[in-house]
Amino acid sequence: MSQSLRRTALYPDHLAAGARLVDFGGWEMPLHYGSQIEEHHAVRRAAGLFDVSHMRVVDLSGPGSRDLLRRLLSVDVDRCVQGRAVYGCMLNQSGGIVDDLIVYRPTGGEPPFRAVLNAGTADRDLLWMQHVAQPGLPGEVGITSRDDLAILALQGPQAAVLLQRADARLGAAAAELAPFGCLQADGIFVGRTGYTGEDGFEIVVPGTQVRDWWRRLREAGAAACGLAARDTLRLEAGMCLYGQDLDDTVTPFESALAWTVDLNPGRAFMGREALLAQQAQRRAGDGRSLFGLVLLERGVLRSHMPVMTSHGPGQTTSGSFSPTLQVAIALARLPAAVEPEEQVEVQLRGHPAQARVVRPRFVRRGQSLV
Repeated sequence: MSQSLRRTALYPDHLAAGARLVDFGGWEMPLHYGSQIEEHHAVRRAAGLFDVSHMRVVDLSGPGSRDLLRRLLSVDVDRCVQGRAVYGCMLNQSGGIVDDLIVYRPTGGEPPFRAVLNAGTADRDLLWMQHVAQPGLPGEVGITSRDDLAILALQGPQAAVLLQRADARLGAAAAELAPFGCLQADGIFVGRTGYTGEDGFEIVVPGTQVRDWWRRLREAGAAACGLAARDTLRLEAGMCLYGQDLDDTVTPFESALAWTVDLNPGRAFMGREALLAQQAQRRAGDGRSLFGLVLLERGVLRSHMPVMTSHGPGQTTSGSFSPTLQVAIALARLPAAVEPEEQVEVQLRGHPAQARVVRPRFVRRGQSLV
């Protein structure tokens, strides 16, 4: 594998654990440690540990930081009080999704806001933030890429128990967090957030400490998990992957993310006028939406498969075999007039296969929603 790939501080630990390493957005990351299926089930049934240090922590400070986020995001960051987080989309002028991200408002107010960016879009995101920050903000804003920090994701129904086992004081405090709550203690930042549809935490630590934290959480009982299990878990949970289900040519309305859009008067944000125009079109019956598909025949769904509906064509954006449901599932962008429970045809290796349309969330906390 090319030596030009970037590596997280946990690279030696991944090698020692027998990880199969792959190129993921320019990073040499673990795909799995022997069995993707076992890692998937570990998260659904107990707890798994992911190295997500390839993602980018960005701190926003200064009197203009709040106004910058109000201008950048589809969601109104004013909804986010200290000790909480919000999920939203950073948009361009056309309403296209530059990135989807979580923004935290740490306790203590320092930094005032913290964002976590997708690895593959982080450099572009920073340039866009700086561009939007330049004109017209009422105060200065600092945008600091925290390359000194690393991120671990501890996910699963036993996550709180294992975090307390690894660090009793921090774990007890984290166990009191509500979903999308966050805290800081002794230089460690914890959010009760994740990308699996399970309970869990995203833990931001100094890069110099991440190997120790990895060891402690593994010794506490967390299974090491790679990108393959992370992908099937997030797909079952109906969570979008940037670059497959989302990009800067589609809007939140076309991506089952309308709930992240706050169009209340009084906040001018990037893409607002384009979204208002698209909202009017959708009320007239035009446009596309993101749906879930459950395959009714044998086979595996993948991305970029043509889909034919009674309302016109569409295409899958992500697909896989679901280890929890034991069927093939996919996310698909289809005409907005499609309704759940309709049957559609997917072109599966050159022949049409029947699939059922569902709401784009298949599993929550290990239980089927379809």
